[in-house]
Amino acid sequence: MSSYWQDLAGNSDGYYQPEDFESAAYRLMAEQVLYHADRGSRKAYNLIERYERQFAKVFDPFGISLGVDRQLLFAYAIPRHGSPTAATVSQTLFALVLRGIYEDGMRAGQLSDDGAEIFCDFVELREKYQLMTHRELPGKGDLEVLIRTMKRWGIARRLEDDDMALLNEAEAGGGGVAIRPAIREVLGESALQQLALWSADRNAEPLRDDDVVVPVAEVEGETDEAS
Repeated sequence: MSSYWQDLAGNSDGYYQPEDFESAAYRLMAEQVLYHADRGSRKAYNLIERYERQFAKVFDPFGISLGVDRQLLFAYAIPRHGSPTAATVSQTLFALVLRGIYEDGMRAGQLSDDGAEIFCDFVELREKYQLMTHRELPGKGDLEVLIRTMKRWGIARRLEDDDMALLNEAEAGGGGVAIRPAIREVLGESALQQLALWSADRNAEPLRDDDVVVPVAEVEGETDEAS
């Protein structure tokens, strides 16, 4: 057990234990984004929000920048140097499209009731994907894999039943995705510029597997926390 965490826990008057700090640090490093809205992440988010400077000091030697958005209530840990194998072409394209949809939704004031997420049904997703990439949206099986990957990166999740109730049934298209606010941290302005260039040029060179634009941490497995 690190004496660093023990000292922090000791200064919390017994409210936190050293293992609470260890667990929160590991989860943020592995999952990249923790949302207060996610029941299973709330305790870790609260701890990181309270001790942001101390956690940032631990993450810095790993080349990871840590931040907390106290308005939208999420903490994020972004690698400063992306791995050349961090994203495949299909993952990169899908993430770029989600980033574009989120920005369009922000401008149109289409945020969810909590002011954080943009809901997109599969009908709209298919149309936007074709418009932005000049390709067909991947089939159902591949699409579900991509959505799980986006969830692991902390930038999107599949719409749940409660979310679908907020969409008009005619618009729901059998499901959809909620694009999460940390996508603006994970995929910054350069991603929007790349998407704009790709959308405007139907003759653009195809992306290769080493054309990585998503600075994500490679983690093993997937999280099962409620979201």
